[in-house]
Amino acid sequence: MNIADAQQDMRHAYYGGAVGLIASATVWLTAAGVARLGSPGHAIVALLVGGMLIHPASMLLAKTLGRPGAHTRGNPLAAFALEGTVFFLLGITLAYALSWYRVEWFFSAMLVLIGGRYLTFSTLYGLRVYWACGALLAAAGMLSAAMQARAWTAALSGALLEYAFAAVVVFIVQRRMVPARRAG
Repeated sequence: MNIADAQQDMRHAYYGGAVGLIASATVWLTAAGVARLGSPGHAIVALLVGGMLIHPASMLLAKTLGRPGAHTRGNPLAAFALEGTVFFLLGITLAYALSWYRVEWFFSAMLVLIGGRYLTFSTLYGLRVYWACGALLAAAGMLSAAMQARAWTAALSGALLEYAFAAVVVFIVQRRMVPARRAG
């Protein structure tokens, strides 16, 4: 399987990654609500626990939308996806350590980490839109830290950005599914 075929398989299985964006955005929105109505500490727990549910929720949503929710066995990009996930999980420990100094920094750091993770999705799905997604999430994280934003504000920015990019990815995937019109 060449890279283009592997990317097509990933796009098909996971709706171009849109289902993951939707699941992740929902987790961010939940964390924002918990931080606003409860406490930033509880919002950290909500983000971490919700984060563990993103992949299974994405698979379920993909299947609901008529996609397999899993890539083809032997897809060479599967190892790349796993490596990126492991690196991301290691980064969470740093974000959590930052929360000991200032709880809001956890959310800023997570935005930067997730932004970096989405940069790799450009290769995983063959969609350059993930460069913009990753860059904007990372910028939101840096800006929220620089502005000393409240936890719920940082979390809400993550949710809104991911929902917006989910819509863009759905549009791109739908457009690719439409057969090209032939001239005359």
